Amino acid sequence: MLVWERPEPPNRPVPSPLNRERIVRAAIQLADADGLEAVSLRKVAAVLGVGPMRLYSYIASKDELLDLMVDAVHAEIRPVGDGWREVLRSLAETTRQAAHEHEWLADLLGGRPRLGPHALARGEAVVAALGDVDLDAIMPVVTAVDAYVIGAVRREIAERRAERATGMDEKQWQASLGPYLERTFATGRFPALATVVRDAAHLDADHTFRIGLDFLLDGIEARISR
Repeated sequence: MLVWERPEPPNRPVPSPLNRERIVRAAIQLADADGLEAVSLRKVAAVLGVGPMRLYSYIASKDELLDLMVDAVHAEIRPVGDGWREVLRSLAETTRQAAHEHEWLADLLGGRPRLGPHALARGEAVVAALGDVDLDAIMPVVTAVDAYVIGAVRREIAERRAERATGMDEKQWQASLGPYLERTFATGRFPALATVVRDAAHLDADHTFRIGLDFLLDGIEARISR
């Protein structure tokens, strides 16, 4: 039986009451502070002031704990809007916001979906907004938006981690590469790339995300309007 369907143990009078919600909240606090490597049933139990074996009455494994953590964050992803385009934009932006607030989420997005109740509620809201779209196109459309968001947030989180590891922000890193790129472009071997690097607008992450999302939504709209 999946964790979503398995009932919790009955409440009993103990010094430290426990339930899945408290366990998941403690695990998320650990992950928010120090990443997924900081999450284990032993460490969660220590935060809650209980023995690790008590947690196994509620959660069978770390994989189940991760599933519950991801689903809890899906409660923060509530796409809204009038019409499919606004809902898909809201889906993208709220997913990105959740990943920035919970950096570890970027490591768990993608792959086989975690179909907990909050994830299903999120999916229901999105699919319902696509009610006028051809039935066979609904999942490819949602998958395309999800793939764009996952790729974008993983790149952004990777940049954030690189900044912490190197002590250089993106502009400082780019400046450190400037002399090398100037020498390389001076050879004339990369004229198109040199033009873009030198002359195109250098957008921040927010603008880059929104423009890319516009490109994607414009393409979806053109396709489904045929």
